[in-house]
Amino acid sequence: MSLSSQAASGGAQSDVRERLLEAAEALIYAGGIHATGVDAIVREAGAARKSFYTWFESKDALVAAALARRDERWMRWFIEGTLKRGASPEARLFGMFDVLREWFASEGFHGCAFLNAAGEIASPDDPIRVVAREHKERLLDFVREQCDALIAERGAARRHVERLARQWLILMDGAIGVALVSGDADAALDARAAAKPLLDTLPGATAPRSPHRARPPARRAARSLEKDDE
Repeated sequence: MSLSSQAASGGAQSDVRERLLEAAEALIYAGGIHATGVDAIVREAGAARKSFYTWFESKDALVAAALARRDERWMRWFIEGTLKRGASPEARLFGMFDVLREWFASEGFHGCAFLNAAGEIASPDDPIRVVAREHKERLLDFVREQCDALIAERGAARRHVERLARQWLILMDGAIGVALVSGDADAALDARAAAKPLLDTLPGATAPRSPHRARPPARRAARSLEKDDE
C-alpha cells in the first residue's frame, strides 16, 4: 500500500471514530446510557459493528470518550460566552446565568449530560463517573477564578473564595435541573436573583443605607428635647 493510500485509510478510520463519538453523544444525551445500545450507535454513525471494536473495548469506554469530548466543547462554549458578558468579575459571575438561559432555551436541551450520566452509574470509580466529576471540577475551577478576582477587587479575605464558588456552582446546577424538569428557561434568572445576596453580604460589599437611619425617630428626638428643657 502506498503512503497516500495509508494516509487515506488512516483518515477514514479516524473519521469513523469521530462519527461513533458524535452518534454516542447525541443518542445518550437524548435518551440515556442504559436505553442506548451499541447497535443504535453504530447505525446512527453509519459504521460497521466491527469498526466499533477497533476503537473501543466496550460501550462504557465509548460513552466515557464521548463525554470527555463533550466536556471540551461545552467548557469552551461556556467560558467564551461568560467572558463576553463583561469585563468585571461580578459581571461575569452574573453573566454565567445569562449564558445558561440561552442554553436552556435552545432546541434539544436535555439538562446536564454529566449529571445525567452520573445518575445512571452507581460506582464513583467508573470511568463515566470520573469524566462527569472532572467536568464539574473544571467548571468549579472557572467559577473559582471569577470569585477569586471579585474577592481581590473588594479587598476581602481569600477564605471566602471557596465557599462562594461552591455556592455559585450549586445555584447553576440547580437551575439546570429545574429548567430540565419544568421546561422553563427562566430558571436561570431565578438562580441569578438568588445569587445576588451572596455578593451583597460579602465583606467589602456596599449595602444601601436605610433612609430611616439617617435621623433619629421623632419620638426619640422629642425625648431628647424634654431632657434639655429640664
